[in-house]
Amino acid sequence: MDIKGRAKKLKLDAPAIFFALKKKETPAIAKIFALITIGYALSPIDFIPDFIPVIGLLDDIILLPIFIAITIKFIPEKILKQCRAEAENLWNEGKPKKWYFAIPIILVWVILIFLIIKYVIT
Repeated sequence: MDIKGRAKKLKLDAPAIFFALKKKETPAIAKIFALITIGYALSPIDFIPDFIPVIGLLDDIILLPIFIAITIKFIPEKILKQCRAEAENLWNEGKPKKWYFAIPIILVWVILIFLIIKYVIT
């Protein structure tokens, strides 16, 4: 599979993992790995910061697909097929308007800003 094909599959598998996380039939171990994967994908904090040239971006290019592949190994094939179908239809009606998914990221940033201000003031 070429790079474009892998990128397209990754773009489809990331939301599929999120949909699998919400299903009751998904095993607990798959849900744990799905939380880790989604948390890492959405987190503003990386193992290697993005501002470090080349290496910072390689972190996302290498680690995120590894997390997705590990998570998919634990999701039963039947559930994964359903979730991939849901992920394909995700953008048919335009962008999702569920802004509350941004709350954990906003909270992380608010806490970081609070800690920086607290550190600078004291």
